[in-house]
Amino acid sequence: MLPTLGDFRRDQLATAALFFFLGFQYATWASRLPALKSRFDLSETQLGLLLMICGVGAAVAFPLIAHLMRRLGSRRLALWSALGLVAVLPALSAAGGYPLVLLVIFVDGVAVGCLNVAMNAQGAALESRHGRAAMAQLHASFSGGSLGGALLASGMNAVTHSLTAHFTVAAVLSVLLLAGARIRLPADDPAPGPGERKAAEGKKRSGVLTGASRTALVLGCAMVFGTVTEGAMNDWSALYLTEETGASGQLAPLGIAVVSVMMVLARLVGDGWRGRWGDARMVRVGSAVAGTGLALALLTGGTWPALIGFACVGLGMATVTPCLYVAAAAQGPNALSLVAAMGTTGLLAGPALIGFVAGYTDLTVGMAVVAASAVLVAVCARWISWKEQVSEAGVASGS
Repeated sequence: MLPTLGDFRRDQLATAALFFFLGFQYATWASRLPALKSRFDLSETQLGLLLMICGVGAAVAFPLIAHLMRRLGSRRLALWSALGLVAVLPALSAAGGYPLVLLVIFVDGVAVGCLNVAMNAQGAALESRHGRAAMAQLHASFSGGSLGGALLASGMNAVTHSLTAHFTVAAVLSVLLLAGARIRLPADDPAPGPGERKAAEGKKRSGVLTGASRTALVLGCAMVFGTVTEGAMNDWSALYLTEETGASGQLAPLGIAVVSVMMVLARLVGDGWRGRWGDARMVRVGSAVAGTGLALALLTGGTWPALIGFACVGLGMATVTPCLYVAAAAQGPNALSLVAAMGTTGLLAGPALIGFVAGYTDLTVGMAVVAASAVLVAVCARWISWKEQVSEAGVASGS
C-alpha cells in the first residue's frame, strides 16, 4: 500500500520534532548564559571557552558517528543522542564548578554532533520514502525550536531565577516531545547484504578515490563555504553596520534579524521551490544570489543597502544547507558524517577567519570574503553529482 499524504505529514511532523528539539535544547541553556556566568563568576575568556568547547565536542564526535550510524541506525542514534541532550540540562544545573560545566558542555557538543547527522539522515529518508521534498521545512523547525526555547527561558526567568526549575521544566517538555516523535519515526532500511558489504570492503582496500567519495569531498567543501557564510553573518553583521555604515545602536541588531527572518520564511516555502526547480539549481542560484547581493551592497555602501544585501544572504542560503544534507545522505553515512563535520568546521573557523581578515584590512574586506564564500558554494555545486528525486508534483529535483 502506497503511503498517503496523511502518512507523509505525520512522518514529517515526527522528524520535525527532532529538529525542533535540537533548537529548543540549545536555546534553553544558551539563553541562561548570563546566569551561568554570574553563578560561576566567569570572565569573558572563560565564557568564550565554554561556547567553543561545545563546537569542539561536536567536531570530535564526527569520526565515530558513521560507525554509530551503521551499528544503531539513524532512528536509534537520534533518540539516544536526544536523550543525552535532555540529561545535559539537569547536569548543568547541578554542576558544582567551572570544570564540570566545561565537561557537561563538551558532552553536549558530542550529542549534538550525533543528533545532527542522525536527524538529517531521517529527513533524507523521509524525502526518499515519500517522494516529497521536506528538508527545508525541517530546518525551519530548528529555528522554531530556538524561538520556543528562548520564549520559555524568558517566561521562566520572569517567574523564578532558579536554573534548576527552568531546566527541569525544559527537560520534561523535551521528553514529552521525543516520546511523541518516537511513535512515528521510521525504522532504518535493512543492512546491506554480504555481497554489498564485500564490494564496499573491496573499494575501501583498493585505496582508490571513488566517484562517491569525490562527491562527498566536494559536498563537504560546499558545506564549509555555506556555513562560513551563515556563521559570519550572525557574528559580524551588527558590527559591520555600526563600524562601517555608521548605523545606530537601534538599527544594528536588524542585521541578524533580517538574515534570520528571510531564512526562516524561505525555508517554510523552500521545499516547493525544490520540487519545481530542483536541488542543484536551488544551491547554484541561491548561493549566487547571496554572494552577488552582498557584494553589491558592500560596493554601494550605507546601512540600507547593507540590510538589503543581508536579506539576499538569508533568502539565497536558506535552502543550501538542507539540499547539501540530502545529497550527502544519498552517498551514505560516511559521506553524511564527513559533510556534517566539515560544516561544523566552517561554523567554528568562519567567524574567526573574517575577524583575522578584518584585523589586517577592515570589516568591509572581511565581509567581501563572506560574499566570495557564498559564490564558491555555487562553484562547488557544479561538481556535485545530484541524485534525481521526484517531487510531489512529479518534477525531477536533481539535474
